[in-house]
Amino acid sequence: MRWSVKRIVLGTIAVLVVGTAIVGVAKWREVKRAQFVASMFSGADEVENFRNMNAIFPTRTIARAGEPFLIPEGPALDLPTTYSYQGKTLDAADFLADTDTTGLVIVQHGKIVHEQYWRGNTKDTRWISWSVGKSFISTLVGIAVEEGKIASIDDQITKYAPELKGSGYDGVTIKHALQMSSGVGWNEDYSDQNSDIARFGRTLAFGGSMVDFAKTLKREHEPGTYHLYNSMDAQVLGLVLDHATGITPSEYLSKKIWSKIGAEQDAYWVLDDYGNELAAGGVNVTARDYAKFGLLYLHVGNWNGEQLVPADWVKASHTPDAPFLMPGKQEMKSETSGTMGYGYLWWIPSKVGGAYSAIGIYNQFIYVDPTRDLVIVKTSANHTYGGGATEESYREMETFALFDAIASKLDAAQ
Repeated sequence: MRWSVKRIVLGTIAVLVVGTAIVGVAKWREVKRAQFVASMFSGADEVENFRNMNAIFPTRTIARAGEPFLIPEGPALDLPTTYSYQGKTLDAADFLADTDTTGLVIVQHGKIVHEQYWRGNTKDTRWISWSVGKSFISTLVGIAVEEGKIASIDDQITKYAPELKGSGYDGVTIKHALQMSSGVGWNEDYSDQNSDIARFGRTLAFGGSMVDFAKTLKREHEPGTYHLYNSMDAQVLGLVLDHATGITPSEYLSKKIWSKIGAEQDAYWVLDDYGNELAAGGVNVTARDYAKFGLLYLHVGNWNGEQLVPADWVKASHTPDAPFLMPGKQEMKSETSGTMGYGYLWWIPSKVGGAYSAIGIYNQFIYVDPTRDLVIVKTSANHTYGGGATEESYREMETFALFDAIASKLDAAQ
């Protein structure tokens, strides 16, 4: 069955290539999209795609403002040469190369102690967030609640997005979606070309509506009782924000965050052909500006004395409040959720009250460790990602093992 889907995709590419020859440049972006969706999770090198998403999809600018804030440099940290994982001592440089790392920025005590780029990336390269962008959506929901644009996260999604009435999201609250406990049926297996996430990607690539795709989904669990990682939960929150605020998520992010944290570059957000942001993971940002977003959370939503994100929202975002959201194996947690805990579109790797992280496919991370006053950003294009629904493919827990080694070396230097 997977091969038949692949033939369909490749056949579409062939048709679009012929169309390009006939009608010219107008079809070129469609060809690029078809090539891109065919290459995802195939082991292909995605570096050029991930730093040039605006050449593949329509986008909307997230405007910065004012003087850029340059994070000062601190005492230089040499990366640890090894790290421990599953009882083995492994080579750090090999891991960074094997996961196709393109950027690593380490900030402690408000200063950059290590900054390094690979594969042609620089401090000015805007890189796709993938699901790290979900944590941006969480932030905007918290601000909208504080401003009264969303009355409560216990409100139903359909109060703000009535077009989803009759779908699996009818009866689901905003909080359920924030915690990936909507109960909506979903398959996020990237290795399965027939999964919901694969069909979602093809919908975006071939010009379909992400809203229309959401309308087709059905309920499988009682909302608020079961954790199932579902990118559509974040996508519908983007729709809620659009309706509740009266402006696009890109504009809201620019107005409330990007124009205030001294971003060095305008960011941009990938759109579908109907002008809807890819809320599930379409933000494109430089590594340094990702670090500033991490610093905003490290400082509990405060930036230079201005409370940009409510402090109680920041804390709730990385504090699970139900058994099935806690770190570790839980009865009401899907296998695909692994052993990490979950807050409001933020992951908790091992223990509540410790480090937490935004995570995106292909190994994107904004890692925040309040106990060490530490933020680590890693951008990557891990070519093995999604080859199977396993840690051997994802290498996320292994990344946290490397981060632990970095933190331990920083501790030793104090």
